[in-house]
Amino acid sequence: MLPEFKIAQLRHFVWVAELKGFHAAAEKAHRTQPAISLSIRDLENKLGESLFEKRNAKTAKTELTPFGQYFLPKAKELIEHHDRISQDMTLLAEHKTGHLRLASVPSIASQVLPELLLEFVNDTPELHISFFDDNSDAVYRMVENQQVDFGIAHLFHEQEHSDKTFIPIWEDQIGVVCPKDHPLAAHEELHWKELRKHRLIGNGTSRLLEDSEARPLLGHSQFYISNMISLIAMLEAGFGVTTLPRYAVPKESDTLCFIPLSTPVVTRRIGIVKLTNKSLTPPAQALVDFILARSNSGK
Repeated sequence: MLPEFKIAQLRHFVWVAELKGFHAAAEKAHRTQPAISLSIRDLENKLGESLFEKRNAKTAKTELTPFGQYFLPKAKELIEHHDRISQDMTLLAEHKTGHLRLASVPSIASQVLPELLLEFVNDTPELHISFFDDNSDAVYRMVENQQVDFGIAHLFHEQEHSDKTFIPIWEDQIGVVCPKDHPLAAHEELHWKELRKHRLIGNGTSRLLEDSEARPLLGHSQFYISNMISLIAMLEAGFGVTTLPRYAVPKESDTLCFIPLSTPVVTRRIGIVKLTNKSLTPPAQALVDFILARSNSGK
């Protein structure tokens, strides 16, 4: 049977060899000299060979046997390998290393996450992050296919996702987005029927109106634009108006305005989506905990 080494014994051996004495090694290990002697004896028994020459009473130095000289670099190699793995796993457990993958809807990705992620990675220079932004359906698919550790999205129909856990965090109201010089821009709030008089552009969030009295607007849209950058560009060009959640509207836009939809009042819940029966990696769990702590503190 092959010997099973204890890292502590290997350290004791290296210290005795390098410091040329059991007493010095005991001081370094914060152990008694008999304890170090017992540790070395046990290691020698496992190896079946002596590691140190018999001590000369006239000298305080401890010398390695030829076998001990051969074993010394091997012992150091084992210790270095152990310490490297131990450090890597400690850093991973403390979310300071590894690879974190997440996906988010564009509104949260652009308006909320930059500040949160900047603070989160501030003390984790070795942590790698892959970040994908897409609509809610795509985020859910990435979570299902385990392409990401978790997602941030809106939950449309909870009963269709029994294999996932949804933790609501943010909530925003649906409103109308149009150029600041548009006739609707003068309103403080709007009834859905007023939108019938204008060219309406549908988008990925339009389905939020499905279960409301504003459902007829879905068939009224003359155009559909899925990409948020293209949608904003068309709105700024005066191509029409659209409905969007508040978070999806660029902050402090010089060209666009947001008017809340008062009839009906439709809100969107956005939260963290993860597979129910699969544990998150330490970095992913740390980020989830960080986001929840910040949202609970009002940040």
